[in-house]
Amino acid sequence: MSSTAQDATERPALWSVDEHLDDILRKIRPLEPIELQLLDAQGCVLVEDVTVPAPLPPFDNSSMDGYAVRTADVREASEEFPAVLTVVGDIAAGGEGPLALGPGEAARIMTGAPLPPGAEAVVPVEWTDGGLGGGPAEAMPAPGATEVRVFRPAEARAHVRAKGSDVGAGELALAAGTVLGPPQLGLLAAIGRATVPVRPRPRVVVLSTGSELVPPGEELTAGRIHDSNSFVLAACAVDAGALAYRAGTVHDDPESLRATLEDQLIRADLVVTSGGVSVGAYDVVKEALSGLTEEEGRVDFRRLAMQPGKPQGFGRIGPDRIPLFALPGNPVSAYVSFELFVRPAVRALMGLEPRDRRTMRAKCAEAVESSPRGRRQYLRGRYADGTVSTVGGSGSHLVKALAEANALIVVPEDSTSVPAGAEVEVILLG
Repeated sequence: MSSTAQDATERPALWSVDEHLDDILRKIRPLEPIELQLLDAQGCVLVEDVTVPAPLPPFDNSSMDGYAVRTADVREASEEFPAVLTVVGDIAAGGEGPLALGPGEAARIMTGAPLPPGAEAVVPVEWTDGGLGGGPAEAMPAPGATEVRVFRPAEARAHVRAKGSDVGAGELALAAGTVLGPPQLGLLAAIGRATVPVRPRPRVVVLSTGSELVPPGEELTAGRIHDSNSFVLAACAVDAGALAYRAGTVHDDPESLRATLEDQLIRADLVVTSGGVSVGAYDVVKEALSGLTEEEGRVDFRRLAMQPGKPQGFGRIGPDRIPLFALPGNPVSAYVSFELFVRPAVRALMGLEPRDRRTMRAKCAEAVESSPRGRRQYLRGRYADGTVSTVGGSGSHLVKALAEANALIVVPEDSTSVPAGAEVEVILLG
């Protein structure tokens, strides 16, 4: 057999994007639930329905600063002929007591204070003289007045927040699967929950490989570049809902990489590396992880029918079989790979639907002159009002174009070009 024929026989088949993602998701299991204090649960996913133990609000209360009144006493009130009521006391928020209104009586009441027995409505202070004997008051004066003039009538239940008007006892407050943001945490606090059972935010450890990499802020010497990948990928992890730990950079040394990974696994639910997965002489990730023992785990390195991002690695390592994604080193390749493969895995760990990025059809403003046959191409795009324009070229090192993009344009495997004005699939980034 000729060497050319032998190479063709041994060359591994290209995996499709969908095959690779499906294989990943088959091996991801949601994190175990834990009970967390409310503020620690922000961004986490609720694992059980929460019902309301008592009505919210728990009692009728005032929505205004003003006077609690009986509607019959102010029915004929006007500025020319105000209703004159006897002030029998003050009710502050949090206050309670035996105070009850009889005919011709009113009580000063503050926002949030419970409506006293006998009261049917609240008259805002601006509808009264505030007990000062003049025209309409602009604000609630100090206590002390024994009577108040009311210049306008009030309907029953006016400016009263009814018991249970927000949510009633036994009703569903939040459903399992809800991501807990500030409003949801506020609701939990309002119904008296101090802790809540959730799937925690996954801990994602990110590191870049390459002896050429220098941290931002340090001076570049000949042949060196600043590490951007670990910052992009850590930010992607946070955007996906995870807690990100940027472990920095590792030089092109397999032993150093293995030692770093061993140190980092203790705080990781998922690991992301970038660089060192192709066929170069210094592809440290591939060299370090291709020969793991059965106890250490397994990482498979594949070629995908996509551009950018053809070389990919995925597996599970360590005694707890932590998922590891070995992404390409070119910045755009790393970013696109995270969006397509790592982001769904992070969401799966949280117990959420893996695919959350919105896709749509849009008109391509200009032609895509060339796309590799047999590969799904992802071009950076700028989407607005049903139209998408390409941003920058197809080079996987063009980070400025990536920063200007808000979408990925998908050119399918069977297309080698896209004419201007044709419809294309668009993945919105955010």
